[in-house]
Amino acid sequence: MAGVAGDLFRPLRRVTRVVRVGDVAIGGEHPIVVQSMTNTDTMDTAATVEQTIRLAEAGCEIVRVTAPSIRDAENLREIRAALSARGVQVPLVADIHFTPNAAMIAAEVVEKVRINPGNYADKKKFEVREYDDREYAAELERVAERFRPLVRRCRDNGVAMRIGTNHGSLSDRIMNRFGDTAKGMVESALEFLDVCEDENYHDVVFSMKASNTQVAIQAYRLLAARLEARAPGEPSYPFHVGVTEAGDAEDGRIKSAIGIGALLEDGLGDTIRVSLTEDPVREVPVAREIAQCVERARRLRAERVAPIEVRSAPIDDYFAPSRRPTRRREQGGLACGGDEPVRVELDLPEALDAPEAAAARLALELSALRDVACESLLVGGAGAVERVGDFAKELATLGLEIPLALRVGPDAEALESAAKVAPAVGRWVVRVATPAEASRWPEIAEAAGAVGVDVELELEAVDHALPSLVAAVFEKAAGASTGEPAALSLVPEASLHDYRVLAAALADHAEEAPLVVLRQAHALAGEAALIDASVKLGGLLCDGLGDVVSIRPGSGPDAAAISVDLAYRILQGARQRTTRTEYISCPSCGRTLFDLEETTARIKRRTDHLSGVKIAVMGCIENGPGEMADADFGYVGSGVGQVTLYVGQDVVARAVPEGEATDRLVDLIRDHGRWRDPETID
Repeated sequence: MAGVAGDLFRPLRRVTRVVRVGDVAIGGEHPIVVQSMTNTDTMDTAATVEQTIRLAEAGCEIVRVTAPSIRDAENLREIRAALSARGVQVPLVADIHFTPNAAMIAAEVVEKVRINPGNYADKKKFEVREYDDREYAAELERVAERFRPLVRRCRDNGVAMRIGTNHGSLSDRIMNRFGDTAKGMVESALEFLDVCEDENYHDVVFSMKASNTQVAIQAYRLLAARLEARAPGEPSYPFHVGVTEAGDAEDGRIKSAIGIGALLEDGLGDTIRVSLTEDPVREVPVAREIAQCVERARRLRAERVAPIEVRSAPIDDYFAPSRRPTRRREQGGLACGGDEPVRVELDLPEALDAPEAAAARLALELSALRDVACESLLVGGAGAVERVGDFAKELATLGLEIPLALRVGPDAEALESAAKVAPAVGRWVVRVATPAEASRWPEIAEAAGAVGVDVELELEAVDHALPSLVAAVFEKAAGASTGEPAALSLVPEASLHDYRVLAAALADHAEEAPLVVLRQAHALAGEAALIDASVKLGGLLCDGLGDVVSIRPGSGPDAAAISVDLAYRILQGARQRTTRTEYISCPSCGRTLFDLEETTARIKRRTDHLSGVKIAVMGCIENGPGEMADADFGYVGSGVGQVTLYVGQDVVARAVPEGEATDRLVDLIRDHGRWRDPETID
């Protein structure tokens, strides 16, 4: 695994060759490059130029422009000339689908060409026919011969290429052989790489995009391994990382941060793009914040040099992780672990100086939540032990029946104080920082058991010190009648990689070790805090680690509700728990046949109460049907003022006038038994 992601506990950036796109260098030791894409009509030279300039001014280092036709590809000359006249030299990427002749023209103009193996030379007809080995080989040779002229032109012109596989647009040939899988995505890309290397062309960047964050992560990891196996020890090809069709607003940012952040945290990724159904200029600061979040964590890891002593892997299968097996536990009224869904806890840092006011404020904030609920409440500020009983009474008076946990110290005095309020508290979160404190587990367990309280141990240590803390706990637990902790967690400032060490250390001591609680606190605010939490928690959840998530609220109005809601959004973005409508919507480009932002907003207003329903809003028929791979219902532009409606991958209505399409979509959802009126939702 070292050749894939380095050390999973302290990963280094993957070693790649440098690919130049104009004056911009991708890969090697160069900083992460931020990209975006215009959503103007490519034939509208003025609009495309103006948007490209705005993107460059916002910090976008490479700009992609769609070229769906030969006319669009030819117009790239006019766009380049107009940009040069304005003194703008930002490199351009031509985005090609279905039209090799357009790619050949673009390779004479732009600095990079992006092709999609699923539709460059293959046609996706949504019919998976049988191919025997002879037929498959013949088709592969046909594809290679179709692709070879572009490779030669890019090589001769010094133009870079992105081989960009999309999960939703795998060819029928690939689907026949490998299915709708991460492996199929990788094989599709490698078929095209074979042609490039046969022609001694190496200015190649890869992408493995999907709207499903888990699939995207798995595909990039698998591709990294396959490339390493092709040329062991040699610098490999750079990766362009992104989550496609992420959507808009908070959910789009969360999905992007989960997928991109998880890969960057493992050293995979050299250039990134955030795909939002918004003005593309707004993608740039999000991408930069994701990169900065990962860089902050990387700087902290660089200061750690002590070896990490563990025997077990933190993840069961790096290329297709499943949820870490844990024993189901009833922790003070909170059922978690085992087959229970990942639970959501609120970590209140306040001191509870005024229990009545604190309870009233919390009740008011949580009442704003829809379709989700705070499932556990942790308190532990200064003086909390003395006031938690009154706080619990006030919560009960207000009708808030939330399991309550209390953060306490490991010393005898702290435990004695906590025991006095045991009837109000079902779980202690006991922080230990040294092996000596961890060795006090029997005394902690005995004190908790005497008053009927479960114990979670919150370990305060960085990666290399965690195994000794875990060992001290389990060595004492093995010789005691008190059993093991109900859960283990880390302090809120812990990193993704610290939790990996904890998971590995637990696996060293028990096949089904106690569950891990993921808890995060933020000095950041606003969008930065949202992205930071999504990167740290989302990556772990995609790896199957975690049975409870907890985000400590910041300051300001509705902070508690915002934190709980964010936790659920991250769970959904990581495909761990679905509690709201999920939208798969493209970021728009020159192929889009309607106002995607306005249309998406309109559909959301009608359907955002449909928990668990996946709705795709796609701008064009070229890629829409494929890219909405796992949507329940699809709304796809098929002509000017016309929409095609889908159930899954099946067309159910063609040429629907745009003015009627939203109502028809709602009717379709109702006809398939997935509709609920908003007022009927509890």
